[in-house]
Amino acid sequence: MTRLPLQNRLAIITGASRRVGIGAAAARALAARGADILMVYWSSYDQLSAEEVRRVEPLQLQEELQATGVRCERLELDLAQPHAYQEVFKAAELMGTPQILVNNACYSTNDGLDALDVETLDRHYEINVRATTMLTVEFAKRFSLPSGGRVISLTSGQSLGPMYTEIAYAITKGTVETLTTTLAPVLAKRGITINAVNPGPTDTGWMDAELEQALLAQFPLGRVGKPEDAARLIAFLATDEAEWITGQIIHSEGGFQR
Repeated sequence: MTRLPLQNRLAIITGASRRVGIGAAAARALAARGADILMVYWSSYDQLSAEEVRRVEPLQLQEELQATGVRCERLELDLAQPHAYQEVFKAAELMGTPQILVNNACYSTNDGLDALDVETLDRHYEINVRATTMLTVEFAKRFSLPSGGRVISLTSGQSLGPMYTEIAYAITKGTVETLTTTLAPVLAKRGITINAVNPGPTDTGWMDAELEQALLAQFPLGRVGKPEDAARLIAFLATDEAEWITGQIIHSEGGFQR
């Protein structure tokens, strides 16, 4: 029997709840390559589906992944709480030692210069900066193998141009890029690579037909991004084939023209 590239490896994926999201797509891609999955999500934040769907979709995703033959557990947790990252690793301990961390959870709202206030900035900081940083730090502290550790974070191309209608989001997600380049040499000494993926505009349920049509002109490949596009790259970065790639911000946007 052919051994799958991520067989017997445990992946933590945050922000994995809606079945049409990047987190769910990443979970499917990693599971297809043999990884066991711990899904971390917070239904109260997810406003893109009805309340009853928010409660059911994580269970459906868990069952879908388990049906492929991997282990999959789920943890509903508000990562905005200061020590939530510790609860994530307590849950992971019951499954084993994580070798893959996908920092996909984020907080995002529209603000703009006149609407930006302290509360908005703090809410973005709690998830996009503090939770992402502490999850990464705790992952590194617990990783004990000589190699094979993978941290993959999602960003949105903040370094490529201004996002003046989403200032708090742009500032805090831009920190993810800095975190990636800053920690790369330190984590390399612990056998861990760290990279960030910018998938560009991706239809995860927030695009209506009018917006999608407007964006199409900026995609030379003739379509907008899909969650599976990001998931394939995430899955590759998690494998041994990507062991020489670290400290990179990978803009995988289908040639999106700004």
